[in-house]
Amino acid sequence: MGASAPALSFKRGERLFVELADSPEAVREAQALRYQVFGEELGAKLKAGENGLDIDEFDAFCEHLLVRETKTNRVVGCTRLLSNQGAERIGTFYSESEFELGIIPSLPGRLLELGRTCVSHECRHGSVIAVLWSGVAQYIQQHQVDYLFGCASVPLGENDCQAAAIMNRLRRQAMAPKTMQVIPRVPLLTGVGATDVLDAPLPALLKGYVRLGAVACGEPCRDPDFEVADVLMLLDMRSLNPSYARHFLERI
Repeated sequence: MGASAPALSFKRGERLFVELADSPEAVREAQALRYQVFGEELGAKLKAGENGLDIDEFDAFCEHLLVRETKTNRVVGCTRLLSNQGAERIGTFYSESEFELGIIPSLPGRLLELGRTCVSHECRHGSVIAVLWSGVAQYIQQHQVDYLFGCASVPLGENDCQAAAIMNRLRRQAMAPKTMQVIPRVPLLTGVGATDVLDAPLPALLKGYVRLGAVACGEPCRDPDFEVADVLMLLDMRSLNPSYARHFLERI
């Protein structure tokens, strides 16, 4: 699963704690949650795998970060982490299936791609995603990551107008310069421009990226299998919001 490194020392909270999957069984727990959220709840067209599991070709090259309930040990949130080394082994980053990434893969230093992030339906009250981010923060710190990036999903809405409204907000708040922008392989259906739609609140994962100091690398890619639009977000660790980073690290 990923490059070997000293074990991360996560703190076990009263309600929730975060850890790296350390066995095939733990990875399957993440895949089961992904199937529950993406396949059963959202109706995504997942690749054929074991019954009740969301499995793709990237899983074996990633590390998997899990949020568990302290009392039950149940996995209620997860994300997967793909490093430069993992991407070299499989030959690509996941994001390259949706975007022409331009200069991003060749940025100097250590890159980390975040993906397949989800939280169980009954736990979407903010604390799970915050604990998940705390695990990402410690991983970044220990592995001396220079750039964090990944696809953050937003709802499409009718004629893709909700995705366009969210992008309207991102254009004003957190848009990367032209040199850092990517090209979506499947653009949104809607032809409305930034001045033609109202903005919309940012989903939790996207909001977390922006608060950390990340920027949107251009227009989103329409994902018909998941019926969402994916925005590629990029965080240069030199631009990390220090107060918000401390907020996550204090949870560890």
